[in-house]
Amino acid sequence: MTKYNSASASLQICYHFSMTLAKKKAAPTVAMGVRYEEIDAERAGQRLDNYLITMLKGVPKTHIYRLMRKGEVRINKGRTKPDYRLQAGDIVRIPPVRTATDQARQMISGPDMQQRYGWLEECILYEDDVLLVVDKPSGLAVHGGSGISLGLI
Repeated sequence: MTKYNSASASLQICYHFSMTLAKKKAAPTVAMGVRYEEIDAERAGQRLDNYLITMLKGVPKTHIYRLMRKGEVRINKGRTKPDYRLQAGDIVRIPPVRTATDQARQMISGPDMQQRYGWLEECILYEDDVLLVVDKPSGLAVHGGSGISLGLI
């Protein structure tokens, strides 16, 4: 590839690639569909927020509470508050939730990671001594602080 020495040329390259990213096919994402869970006698008496925290592993609590505030989580087709105590026979609507940890679990499971991550090399749009332009898929961690063992670094 052609090497550019000026910062403005590098910015032009970044702008060009960012404009073309929208035209590229989106990376695969992990999303669960709407689920309806019936509460059994074992879960009866548990608070709704604690139930959702156990059912939606890896989803931040703030996101779970936002889903409840917006009315996306419903009990027997009606809105309810986080402190509602579940009763046996209740039907809980759990909306589709996509998490980075779900995608990371899917990515790092399997014996041959090199074969599984060959597609990452295709995400490198431009590379030289001072600039790397990557079309990073959603759910792939950028740094190790996110708690995911696999990341862009």
